[in-house]
Amino acid sequence: MSARTQSSEEPAEAVHRAGFACFVGRPNAGKSTLTNALVGQKVAITANQPQTTRHTVRGIVHRPEAQLILVDTPGLHKPRTLLGERLNDVVRTTWAEVDVIGFCLPANEKLGPGDRFIAKELAGIKKSPKVAIITKTDLVDSKTLAEQLIAVDQLGRELGIEWAEIVPVSATANKQVDLLADLLIPMLPEGPALYPEGDLTDEPEQIMIAELIREAALEGVRDELPHSIAVVVEEMLPREDRPADKPLLDIHAFVYIERPSQKGIIIGPKGKRLKDVGIKSRKQIEALLGTPVFLDLHVKVAKDWQRDPRQLRKLGF
Repeated sequence: MSARTQSSEEPAEAVHRAGFACFVGRPNAGKSTLTNALVGQKVAITANQPQTTRHTVRGIVHRPEAQLILVDTPGLHKPRTLLGERLNDVVRTTWAEVDVIGFCLPANEKLGPGDRFIAKELAGIKKSPKVAIITKTDLVDSKTLAEQLIAVDQLGRELGIEWAEIVPVSATANKQVDLLADLLIPMLPEGPALYPEGDLTDEPEQIMIAELIREAALEGVRDELPHSIAVVVEEMLPREDRPADKPLLDIHAFVYIERPSQKGIIIGPKGKRLKDVGIKSRKQIEALLGTPVFLDLHVKVAKDWQRDPRQLRKLGF
């Protein structure tokens, strides 16, 4: 007791924490949506299809007393291709290096083999604290939510995982998102900020732009081409001869598909689909960069790129 009064007389040094957290969970568990809600800006690509997050997109949550850096890993799954195996290696390496792991489990779906597969992998990682995050709580009633909380607690006991916390959140309704950040921050190591204030992600802009184009290209054709699309931004150049107050950025990008038969799907009748993709992604790129953009999109066939190591390297995997 007396020790406490003594310390309050001396000015207490505010402890600053900074560190890395990653959200894991089976596809469509709400990881990217949660990242975006915490950061307050769209940084990770969100889609209701497995394997859309290919790159480690980091969202950065700035607080006066802390900096929480979110590492968004691809979903862990049973690999079928070389790309799948590489993604799984990336996931395990990331899990071993972060300060805290958030395991996302949607409130509106019963725990299944996919969740158990990931939980078993998590049980093998000893040093990082693990937080169970029940996502999409806006989609269920309180009884269903209570049942899910109990099921997640039991899953932990069964596999020997000690949850540091079990937190229900809704990223879309912005419920308990701040609370989640408050709970994650004390698990980070003490230290100065690792990124400048104002940074939201450390992904190179070209990768973020490629992700925005890819997301727009996937919309409406996910069932036909779920993973067969890769986007590479070839160059970004400010247009010459433009007055300083009216800049224009030229972006040249290629949308790669695996087979010639997929070309028509992406381009659409009379080029309409590709045009829509261009309009939609251009708006998002302009919002991201804060400058007008001229987007030049071309579709190219890279035969079976998901199974070819040389093509994978060229496309940035």
